[in-house]
Amino acid sequence: MPLRRWFAVASVAVGTFSVVTAEQLPVGLLTSVGGALEVSEGTAGLMVTVPGLVASATAPLLPVAIGRLDRRGVLLGLIALMVVANLMSALAPNFAVLLASRLLVGISIGGFWALAAGIAVRMVPDRYVPQATAIAFGGATAANVLGIPAGTLIGELTDWRIAFAVLGGLGLLVVVALLLLLPQMPPAQPVRLRTLAEQFRNPVVRSGVLATFLLVSGHFAAFTFISPIMQTVSGVDQSMIGPALLAFGVAGIAGNFVTGAAAGRDIRATLIAISVLLAVVLALFPIAGGNPVGGVALLILWGLAFGGVPVGVQTWILKAAPGSTEAATALNTSVFNLAIALGALFGGLVADHVVLTAVLWFGAALSVLTSLAVRNTRAVHR
Repeated sequence: MPLRRWFAVASVAVGTFSVVTAEQLPVGLLTSVGGALEVSEGTAGLMVTVPGLVASATAPLLPVAIGRLDRRGVLLGLIALMVVANLMSALAPNFAVLLASRLLVGISIGGFWALAAGIAVRMVPDRYVPQATAIAFGGATAANVLGIPAGTLIGELTDWRIAFAVLGGLGLLVVVALLLLLPQMPPAQPVRLRTLAEQFRNPVVRSGVLATFLLVSGHFAAFTFISPIMQTVSGVDQSMIGPALLAFGVAGIAGNFVTGAAAGRDIRATLIAISVLLAVVLALFPIAGGNPVGGVALLILWGLAFGGVPVGVQTWILKAAPGSTEAATALNTSVFNLAIALGALFGGLVADHVVLTAVLWFGAALSVLTSLAVRNTRAVHR
């Protein structure tokens, strides 16, 4: 198979990395942006909520709306939109303009992520489909565990606006790569709304989607505010938040590989283990994370647990719907982004109206519910 095809698959993965990082970049910059634009930390959390809500609608609807349009052109348009949105964020004179730019990011995220994996596997022969799928999903996994700490580090070393601008520059490189490497991609089979709705009739798909919603919303309810939590609870200096999140990212990569290996043997037990570990870490954070050493140690365990979530829930979905992977993946992507948005939103409400550490307890409770939900699907899954 021509090496050019693998470069094309890799460019799709970098595109996925870019859009998912764009969605979550504000997490590590929350304190800086809130201070510069004079909004509370809970309000600043809307930078994560808005694109998540928009992406949750775009993921299932855009594949239906574009019908038989060439997928190459659609991907190029979505990445170009992400570039424009990040440049708007970098130049935003106030929080209202920044939120408007985040809405555009949401459109780009939902559409690109819904189409990317399907396009990647069309680039290779059947025998290489698992590898191409792993590479395409690897872009999102890398974004989840490395995108935020890298963006945070850039923001801390320079300015939060520079972090958005750098991500826009990466998007431009992706546009050039896709333009040079991707052939025209007419749709193999248009997605219909009824195909998406049919997935809910599969009880194992339903339980997988529920696990996605609970795990991801619980994580982002707390993780959206990790910068102020590390500073106020653990006493970590703001300049050290970037390196701490980088350690989180490295642990997340390890969690991704460990989960990938374990999921092939017993996906149900793997998801239960992830949810229990995440619940324990979040519940212990206000108690054992009261100093820099304890806080960073728990953050690393947190990364280890959440790093396995994307590959874990996606493996569950693929096993549950082997004959409708595109529709089931679009549905799960929609719920994943909805969970990011609602997790950040409710986390902001809790942080503003209760106490900042309460977001950790909230996330722990949702993680416990995940383990119960997955455990109760035992008979159905078998």
